[in-house]
This record gives sequence, structure tokens and C-alpha cells, in this order.
Amino acid sequence: MGELALIGNTPLVRLKGPSEATGCDIYGKCEFANPGASVKDRAALSIVEDAEARGQ
Repeated sequence: MGELALIGNTPLVRLKGPSEATGCDIYGKCEFANPGASVKDRAALSIVEDAEARGQ
């Protein structure tokens, strides 16, 4: 499995404080789990895949 396959499949975690305060389950997405530790990894992956599809 290549590193690009790791981008975007980040886990969700239940945020206990906000969930208890609102009475509903509130989750946060752990974007820091991406290889570059950033939400920007998704955009970069899209740019790379688009360029590859166009043969660049």
C-alpha cells in the first residue's frame, strides 16, 4: 500500500465534552493522522491525481 492510499481515511473520535453538553454525539475527524498531518493532504492528493489523469 502506497502512502497516497493513507490520505483521507482518518478516524473519527467522539468529543465527550461537547457531546455531553449538547445531548447529542459530536465527532471530530482526526486529520492529523494524514501522512502530512494536515487537512491539506486531501487537496494535494486531488491535485496529483488530476495531473496524473491528464498525463502530466
